[in-house]
Amino acid sequence: MKLIIGNKNYSSWSLRSWLLLSAYDISFEEVLVSLFSENRHEELKKYSGAAKVPVLYDGDTVIWDSLAICEYISEQYLQGRGWPEDIRSRAVARSCCAEMHSGFFAIREALPMNCRALDRKVALTAELEKDITRIDSLWSGLRAQYSTRGPWLFGEFSIVDCMFAPVVSRFGTYNIVVSAASRTYMEQLMMHPKMQLWLEQARAEVETIEIEEAGKQVPRIY
Repeated sequence: MKLIIGNKNYSSWSLRSWLLLSAYDISFEEVLVSLFSENRHEELKKYSGAAKVPVLYDGDTVIWDSLAICEYISEQYLQGRGWPEDIRSRAVARSCCAEMHSGFFAIREALPMNCRALDRKVALTAELEKDITRIDSLWSGLRAQYSTRGPWLFGEFSIVDCMFAPVVSRFGTYNIVVSAASRTYMEQLMMHPKMQLWLEQARAEVETIEIEEAGKQVPRIY
């Protein structure tokens, strides 16, 4: 298989499918297309008519959406283990992913993923606070319900954790205050070995996309 991704420092959608493949040690070739390049649209068009990342090639099958890629990987390579086993939990997990996939626009706009950035601060608008509160409530509620099954949102690691991984990274970058339960979950995900690998490689990148450099650096209070 071949996975086409963008810059690891900035590409939140690339992280989602990359993390699922990597967490389950599924072999794939990684192809990085610079989102900084002036001809990025033409370069991305070589892989998909959508001209966006990520794109998965598996033989003659081409999939060009993060959630669709995760669904495919779960069905084709994980015997469905990308989702919770229980049918009701699985339906809730899919609802969580769909909400992440199609919503939280204030977070996307105000808190772009930037793995290199540390201790950034942005103004919290009403819409941004609404998104943050919703995610905090979602995470803490799921952990309260599934904590006896394991440390992830639905107990065992799943597609849902991959879909929220960029938000975890963003909340860390911009020092977003969340509940104790959500903070514990964030620490759990950030310490995942494959998440650590992504962050290490992202921080080694040197390209800068100015539009993604949001917020001012503030001193850390210990």
